[in-house]
Amino acid sequence: CGVPYSGSGMGGSAGDYSPELYLRWLQLGAYLPLFRTHAGPRAGRGEPWEFGPEVLEHARVALVERRRLLPYFVTLAHLARRTGAPYVRPLWWGAPEDRALRDCEDAFLLGDSLLVAPVLDAGVDRRAVRLPRGRWYDTATGLPFEGPGRVLVDAPPGRIPVLARAGAVVPVRGADGGLELEVWEPARGMAGGGMVVRDAGDGWEESEIERYVARWDGDRGVVVELEGEDGVREPSYPVRVRGLGGSAQM
Repeated sequence: CGVPYSGSGMGGSAGDYSPELYLRWLQLGAYLPLFRTHAGPRAGRGEPWEFGPEVLEHARVALVERRRLLPYFVTLAHLARRTGAPYVRPLWWGAPEDRALRDCEDAFLLGDSLLVAPVLDAGVDRRAVRLPRGRWYDTATGLPFEGPGRVLVDAPPGRIPVLARAGAVVPVRGADGGLELEVWEPARGMAGGGMVVRDAGDGWEESEIERYVARWDGDRGVVVELEGEDGVREPSYPVRVRGLGGSAQM
């Protein structure tokens, strides 16, 4: 419906769910705009530690990843306000003519850069994922997949499949709490990019949109540049390139 702020109360109010369902629900919720656990008078306790140490450990991974993606969520919030584009988008967002993508209802895009494929069945440790055109990387393993088409992706209890578009520039929270650019290696001969909108904090000033491009440059490999009115320049944030070449800090 185009409503940018949506989400789910993980656990709900009925209390009729297994530890596995709770975990898979929470893993999905970590990639939605609104994210909270929830319980009601008939549901009992709804905190992750109520479901045993294994669920607690896997829940911690999902919580840490959401925290790491906070700069990306902030950017998507600003873009939603300015353009109306929601955080969560159907797979056909960039290719509405693709009937296979239009019929896919078990995965979604988070912005332009990430594809999230939640686990919706019990006892599943792999699942099929429908990919739009282009190269996509499993963010957990770095393995590349080529779209369009369906691929099988690992979905162990500790995570759900999340794939990054080749060439994507994703703002993330670094280990020191500062902003970093996580760049997914573009295919040879191709370019990519992304946007960053910094959180203005308590100020009233309009935050600027920073536009980045990622491209191949001969022997230099993948180059990331900030585009501006006065040309391009090096980013002021640390850059980590991921993909076929592994992980490299710039």
